[in-house]
Amino acid sequence: MEPIEFLFSLERLGMKFGLENITALCEALGHPERAFQSVHVAGTNGKGSVTVMVETALRAAGHRAARYTSPHLVRVEERFVIDGREVDTSTLQDAVGSVQHAAESLMHRGTLAAPPTFFECATAAAFVLFRDARVDIAVLEVGLGGRLDATNVVHPLVTAITSIDLDHQAQLGNTLASIAREKAGIVKPGVPLVCGPVAAEARRVIEDVCAALGAPVIHVDEPLLAARGLGTVELALPGRHQRSNAAVAVAILDQLADQGVAVSDSAMRTGLTDAVWPARLERLSYRGRDVLLDAAHNPAGARALASYLREIGWSGVTLLFGAMRDKDAAAMVAPLAPLCARIICTTAPTPRAASASDLASSLRETAGAGLPVLAIDDFAVALDRAVSTGDRTVGTGSIFLVGPLRDILR
Repeated sequence: MEPIEFLFSLERLGMKFGLENITALCEALGHPERAFQSVHVAGTNGKGSVTVMVETALRAAGHRAARYTSPHLVRVEERFVIDGREVDTSTLQDAVGSVQHAAESLMHRGTLAAPPTFFECATAAAFVLFRDARVDIAVLEVGLGGRLDATNVVHPLVTAITSIDLDHQAQLGNTLASIAREKAGIVKPGVPLVCGPVAAEARRVIEDVCAALGAPVIHVDEPLLAARGLGTVELALPGRHQRSNAAVAVAILDQLADQGVAVSDSAMRTGLTDAVWPARLERLSYRGRDVLLDAAHNPAGARALASYLREIGWSGVTLLFGAMRDKDAAAMVAPLAPLCARIICTTAPTPRAASASDLASSLRETAGAGLPVLAIDDFAVALDRAVSTGDRTVGTGSIFLVGPLRDILR
């Protein structure tokens, strides 16, 4: 089986938490995760944005930098970026081939009781890619949670938690405190943690974990930008919430500078003004109509999207919505419904997706009698219908929907 085919064959295994498989893989591969310095970023929302801002600034400062993010919009290569460029397919094939060989050998010897997951192998491949490219420093986005996430085998220079909100409760718990505890699992002894704005109950948990490990905790929010002379900078990424993310990125860069990873003020500014992170409040045009794509996939993300729509004066929009079966679709649509003229539910092209009809049934009560809710299973047909009904369409609910929509729009 070809390496990339092998990687995608593991998707059927779903998610599995624990560090046993990734630890065994890293050992078999010669510990590639130790070959470069790293920054480790967790959070309910904003962690991808922060990862990209920090990596862009590090590159602008002259460092050979890389980033690892998930999931991808269209191509798996998007997850692995070195020197500002996605890795090419042949290079990824080689790295995944090394991981495949290690995994098969470990399975044959009985060292692994079960096959590694897609994410475990993708993470191991990222480490191999970054080692082989002689990267100086990599910015790593946590996949889910933190404590038991496959990325949590690195010993970073700085860790960060961007935000804490309700999401993935089945895996992380039903309270902000339990979710915070899982995300704070990335904290390492003596390693500074940068924390964005979080609720008091989450903050207490994070501070307790940091105190127990002797890890300094730096709480930041938007005022840091003004304090660093960046208060008037126009961010590349739109939305008011990105200013808090930018503050986290700046604080991370300050912590890196304290540890000898030099980042000038101009490079820091470049990280904020030049970061590219598609499908996050991204405005495109389709058949002469405005389409806004946003990868909001939980209630907090939907609230940020609603805030942005009000900021730019969009109302009476057609909402094109698709979500995973394990998501609280009603809680996601509730903040958006007042801004909608209609909702078109569709099925994201992934086995984990909720069907268009199930979504529509669950959302009609949230929408109320005056807001039509339609179900169109095929997302491409749903997009055509959405743009035919009005001047403004908003596509959201899951990155697994937004990515394929963007592929059509681009």
